[in-house]
Amino acid sequence: MSGPHIMIVEARFYEDIADALFEGATAALEDAGATHERFEVPGAFELPAAIAFAHKADPGRFDGYVALGCVIRGETTHYDYVCAESARGLQDLAVREKLAIGYGVLTVENHGQAWARASVEHKNKGRDVANACLHMIGLRDRLNQSAK
Repeated sequence: MSGPHIMIVEARFYEDIADALFEGATAALEDAGATHERFEVPGAFELPAAIAFAHKADPGRFDGYVALGCVIRGETTHYDYVCAESARGLQDLAVREKLAIGYGVLTVENHGQAWARASVEHKNKGRDVANACLHMIGLRDRLNQSAK
């Protein structure tokens, strides 16, 4: 039996941060024997729609989803809306559609904080998010098996 197949969706607004998150996520998935496909969206706000599009187009294609991105606080309230709505959108999808989604949107005050969290040499949040997705796939599968 092969490992799970994961959709990785990256918000590319901060490309260096997205690349580091992707590096950590893919290493964790490969270590677990999972495969993945990579998709890009402009920013964190678009992450929920991309996952919804994929799930609706082909519900069995992916076993789980990893959403990666970064929102850095600016001078306006735009930060608050993007953070809240991307998180809400992903959580709503996970609950409504019973999807295993790893939430990897960094919400930080500055680029230094983002880099410290994204870097594979530091906090490696990409790895953590991929592992969370894999854990939720396992939990969902185990509960579905016990319900049979």
